[in-house]
Amino acid sequence: MSLYNKNMVCHHCSSLFVEELDKLNLDYRDVGIGLIEINEETDLSTKYKLDKALEKFGVTPVHDHKNAIIAKIKNLIQEEINSPSDSRKFVLSSYLTEKLNYDYTYLANLFSANLGITITWYYITQKIERVKYLLIYEQRSVSEITYMLNYSSTAHLCSQFKKVTGLTPSEFKNIKNKRFFTVKRTELEMSTPLNIAK
Repeated sequence: MSLYNKNMVCHHCSSLFVEELDKLNLDYRDVGIGLIEINEETDLSTKYKLDKALEKFGVTPVHDHKNAIIAKIKNLIQEEINSPSDSRKFVLSSYLTEKLNYDYTYLANLFSANLGITITWYYITQKIERVKYLLIYEQRSVSEITYMLNYSSTAHLCSQFKKVTGLTPSEFKNIKNKRFFTVKRTELEMSTPLNIAK
């Protein structure tokens, strides 16, 4: 049985879930970000405890073979985006073919037939989500992010960002900052006692 959690996108989250599996003495393999495969041979008591662990972490079982492959594709893409390889010559199709041992045409057709988007577009949109995170939460510059995520140039990053969001990275950052300060100012005003003249 494959277990997949689309929200488990960091090694820390994955390791916490693995700790739960260790407590249950379950035989598991292929542990990655968001994807774990468990031996089906488990007794009812353990299955009940496993269900509780799944519920706690928001993990859903993937029983269908094709859905399991799609989950693995997503998982591998998330791993690459969160911990990019050092190579500036990263090729998504070669990476997935090597990791999954399937012809890329098969993987691409399976993915698009089930999700209605190409693997490449999914990869781009997920990469842009990572760019957003680095811009807003880590306050990274565009040039830093270009290097961190192996973009060929800042122009390429900005072009891809605008294609996905309709904004440049700086426009996106300005909008987010304005919203943040507007919310904070409103919260401050609401928490400040009114001066009522006697």
